[in-house]
Amino acid sequence: MRTLLAVCCLFSVTGGTDLADEGYGNWTAQVDDGQRRYINIGDGASREFDFPENTKGVIVISSRYRSAPRKGGESWRQTVNVKSLDTDVLTILNVSDSGSVGPVKSYVISIRSGLAGTAPLLIQLVGLDKDSNREIIEERKDYIIRVAPSDDAVLMNPGGLSHFSENPVLFALLPLIFINKCAFGCKVEIDVLRGLLRQPHAVLLGIAGQFVVMPLYAYALSRLAALPKALSLGLVITCSAPGGGGGYLYSLLLGGDVTLAISMTLISTVVATGMMPLSSTIYGRLLNVHETLHVPFVKILITLLFIAIPISTGMAIKCKLPSVSRVLLGFIRPFSFILIVGGIFMAYQMGSSILANVRPQIIAVGVTVPLFGLVLGYLLASVCRLSLPHRKTVSIEIGVQNSLLALAVMQLSFRRTEADFASQAPFIVALSSTSEMLLVVVVHCVYRKLGPSSQTDV
Repeated sequence: MRTLLAVCCLFSVTGGTDLADEGYGNWTAQVDDGQRRYINIGDGASREFDFPENTKGVIVISSRYRSAPRKGGESWRQTVNVKSLDTDVLTILNVSDSGSVGPVKSYVISIRSGLAGTAPLLIQLVGLDKDSNREIIEERKDYIIRVAPSDDAVLMNPGGLSHFSENPVLFALLPLIFINKCAFGCKVEIDVLRGLLRQPHAVLLGIAGQFVVMPLYAYALSRLAALPKALSLGLVITCSAPGGGGGYLYSLLLGGDVTLAISMTLISTVVATGMMPLSSTIYGRLLNVHETLHVPFVKILITLLFIAIPISTGMAIKCKLPSVSRVLLGFIRPFSFILIVGGIFMAYQMGSSILANVRPQIIAVGVTVPLFGLVLGYLLASVCRLSLPHRKTVSIEIGVQNSLLALAVMQLSFRRTEADFASQAPFIVALSSTSEMLLVVVVHCVYRKLGPSSQTDV
C-alpha cells in the first residue's frame, strides 16, 4: 500500500508582504482573465497538476476572500466544497481547514488517484451566516488533475494491447484470410447487386441498426450497469464499429445472402468514417469523458482495401477462370472454420494482459451485445418483410462488431494503462461475439443434419 504523498501544490499561506502593501482592508480578490478570483491552487499560475496513479495525497486551496461586516457586526464564515468530475480518475476523500491565520485562508484537500487520465475539479467557495445559510461566493471548474501511470504499472504491463496488430498469429492467418476473401468474391452475384441498388432496404436497416440503435443500447446498458466512464466509452465505440469480414463468413455458414453481406460490410465501413467520430463526440460528452478520441481513418481505409481487393479479385476469377473459382469455393468452409478458431485464440492471446483484472459487470454486459444485435437485426428485417436469407444477413451484420477497430480507437486515444482498461469492452465483445456465433453455427449445422428433410432454408 502506498504511503501518503507529500503536498503536491505548495504555496505560502502566512500572508506575505505583497498583500499588506496592497492594503488588505480594501482588497479581496486578484484579477485573473478579466475576472476577480478569490480561490486558487498554488499561486494560480498553473491550471493543471500532475499526480501519480493509485496514490493518496493532498492539494492545498487558498482563499483571499474576506466579507464585509453584516448587521450586528457579524461576518460570513467561509468554507470550500471540492468535487472531482471524474471519480474513476480522482476521488476527493475529505476537505479540512488548515487553521491558518492572516489574510489568506487555506484548505487541505485529501485525494486518492485511480486510473490514469484527467479529472477536472469543481471548487466552490461557500459563505455561511450564523444560521448556516449558504451562499456560493465563487465557483471554479478550470483546475485539472492529470493522473499519470506509475512506473510500476508500466513495468508490470509493458506491452499491454498496444501492439495487437503485430500479433504473429494474425500474420500467420493473413494468407488464409486473403484466399478466403477471394473465394467469397466468387460467391458474389451481379444480379443481387443490381437488386440492392433498386431496393436498398436491407442496407439502410443495417446502417440504422449499427450506427444508431447499437451505440444507444451500449450507452443505456453502461449506465444501468454503472460502468466506469472509460469502460462505458469503450463499449459505445465498440458498438459503433461496423462489422468486419466475419459478417459475410457467418452469413455463408448460416444460409444468409453472401452478396448482401459483403455489400453491407463495404458500405458500413465507408459510413463509419463519419458516424464513428459523431458517436465519439455525442457519447463522450454524455459520459463526461474529456479525452479527444482518435478515429483511425487509415485503419478504416486499409480495412476497405483488404475487403475490396480480394473480393474484386474473386469476382474477376469467377468470370474469367471458372475452374479456379470452383477450387476456391471448395476452400471456403474449412478456411472459415480455421479463421473462427484462430480468431478466438488470437483474441485470448491479445487480451491476456487484462484478463486477470477484467470487471465482472463488463463481462455480463459484453455477452449481451452480440445477442441484442442479432435479435434487433432479425426483428427489423422481419418488420420490413425481407426474405429469410436477408433477415439472417441483416441480423448478423448488426450483431457482429469490428472489435479490432474499436481496440485501435482506445489505444490511440488514451494513455497506456487507461487504454488497456477501456479495451476490456471491445475485447469482451469480441470474445462473446465469436464464441456465440460459433455456437450458433454448430446448432445450425446440427439442426440441418437432424431436422426435417423438408427443411430448405439453409
